[in-house]
Amino acid sequence: MIMDFPQGDVRLLKTDIAQHLLHSTIPARLAYTAIDGTPRIMATWFVWTGEELVMATFVHCTPIGIQRPAHRLRALRANPDVAITIDTEPQPPQVLLLRGRVSITEVTGMVPEQAQAARRFLGQEGGAGYVAQADHPDTKMARIALRPTWVGVLDFQNRLPEVMGG
Repeated sequence: MIMDFPQGDVRLLKTDIAQHLLHSTIPARLAYTAIDGTPRIMATWFVWTGEELVMATFVHCTPIGIQRPAHRLRALRANPDVAITIDTEPQPPQVLLLRGRVSITEVTGMVPEQAQAARRFLGQEGGAGYVAQADHPDTKMARIALRPTWVGVLDFQNRLPEVMGG
């Protein structure tokens, strides 16, 4: 169901396409500005809580060899404005676009949403193995959360980009 909300309206999160993509196993692609001012984009696991798109990254995790925080954490703290896309490969694609500012909270142990994401993206057995290896007293993670302030949905059948008459 495509609701007749304009692009940018956060109520688009309730559309069938948005809900399908938010609960899929398609990685989100996070776009942000690096410390040197250049753009970056990276694929990441996520969990949709109903209000936030939560991603996580390690700050420190000796059991899997991570000794320092991911570079993106410093960049996101300096400039928390991001854009995210979750989209399908088959044509015509379905696309969910999100924009807003992220908040970052450091957590001792595993971010709960990361454990959920591991099970969703890797399956129950693979996710359980990932969690068992990484959820260690020495583990520290960053919970990166986006409460979207702008939402776009495209399906290239009922909802097109503006330049294509949408």
